[in-house]
Amino acid sequence: MDSITLTAIAGPSGSGKTTWMSQFLSNRDRPLFYCCPGMGAASVDLARIAYCFPWVHLLPEEQTPQIFAKLPDRALVYLELGFHLDLTAPLLASLPCHRVAVVPSGLQTSPWHDWADEVIFGNDIATPTPDNLPELWRSPLTGQVFDAPSLDEIAIELTEGAYGQVQRVKGIFELPDGRAFHVDFVKGLPGIEYTELGIPRWLEGRPDRFSGIEVVGWNLEKKTIAQTLLAGCLSDGAIAQYQEQYKSLMKSETNQEESILT
Repeated sequence: MDSITLTAIAGPSGSGKTTWMSQFLSNRDRPLFYCCPGMGAASVDLARIAYCFPWVHLLPEEQTPQIFAKLPDRALVYLELGFHLDLTAPLLASLPCHRVAVVPSGLQTSPWHDWADEVIFGNDIATPTPDNLPELWRSPLTGQVFDAPSLDEIAIELTEGAYGQVQRVKGIFELPDGRAFHVDFVKGLPGIEYTELGIPRWLEGRPDRFSGIEVVGWNLEKKTIAQTLLAGCLSDGAIAQYQEQYKSLMKSETNQEESILT
């Protein structure tokens, strides 16, 4: 492991851990690896890294020490630790890594400060106390498609407290024109952020690639959230109709361009 650089990033939900780490993932001079322990394969952050930085190798969290021993020379490894993980757990405590805490500037002391080798100031958000941490609810949505108005309505209801006190919402959602968006909301920051992912449009039936949602907060009405999401999904017929309309539009635009060129 002498030639491998291992960096672990931790902090409260919404502090900006993924944003801080992402600035280093564009450097392809060395092999890049990413792991999000404790989240499994159905992780929004894991999928977002895969979609935005396809050259980054995703590490399974199982048998992590053994995997590290097999990494190539000069590898750069980033471990993004969820707010819900115990930083004193034997596995995390034993890793020979550089520990970075990304925290709000107004937070002066915390378990993240005590754990870290380096403290980075991220988003200025209200931070829950260690004895009142929020819960995490998540659900895969692979194969589901939402029209833009329905998705916007669901996001507004969630973030404005219709289903509990929400601190953070992030997800990857498919639209009927084949595009996929990363949706991000952090309590205390303005608005809901919609970012189109630079991946190919999916225009043949239900998308066979990961999409999903994660909600962090208190007193979450999980069953109602799930029912609301399901009610907002498009049927097979509606998806097919949207896709045909978009493919016809693309064909028409292509024909117009060819006509102009000739």
